[in-house]
Amino acid sequence: MAVATSAYGLSFGALAIASGLDLWQTVVLSLLMFSGGSQFAFIGVAASGGALAGVASAAMLGLRNGLYGMSMRRVLQPRMAMVPLTAHVTIDESTAVALAQTSPAAQRVGFWVTGIGIYLGWNLATLAGALLGDLLGDPKQWGLDAAAAAAFVGLLWPRLRTRQAVAVAAASAVLAAALLPVVPAGMPVIVAATVGILVGVTNAFGPRHEAALPDTGGPDHAAGRHS
Repeated sequence: MAVATSAYGLSFGALAIASGLDLWQTVVLSLLMFSGGSQFAFIGVAASGGALAGVASAAMLGLRNGLYGMSMRRVLQPRMAMVPLTAHVTIDESTAVALAQTSPAAQRVGFWVTGIGIYLGWNLATLAGALLGDLLGDPKQWGLDAAAAAAFVGLLWPRLRTRQAVAVAAASAVLAAALLPVVPAGMPVIVAATVGILVGVTNAFGPRHEAALPDTGGPDHAAGRHS
């Protein structure tokens, strides 16, 4: 996960320079914001619509990290002195890896290894992309545009163990794909997440009938873990 996500930082560094940021602005943005979706939204919108619009788009996308924080505080129960650091590395990947584990100890290890690993790798990759952007060429030719998505598919796939989970994932994917041509970058994921929210609310306040999918007996099942 850390390797895949860090590699995607190369494209951010190159695109940030191409969008008009200088080297130090690019590096500091990754160090302090450290939220890939928000960073891409900022440089994409700021380059065409101004800094204020870019900040607004980045902040809207960053709201999801606050929601993750509420879950991870219960899971990790950090000491007060560790809360700022814990919050800073609470991102999509660290949250997903932690919640995929089955024991509290594994959840803590998964969170910190993923969060710190990506923080170091993402910032080093950002610097490299900013310095070598012209030499890298189009990030798509290296597959970097798909690295983060592929990592998330790897995390999501073992969790699709019920018919409802499969249906929610499929509906969210279709909705996100349909919205891609008509809404700003980053927004399809946020809007598609409402499918999961609606299902969660329905499950919480009404009867739920789920049928588990047949167990394939794959390596995840045998190991008793999801990642």
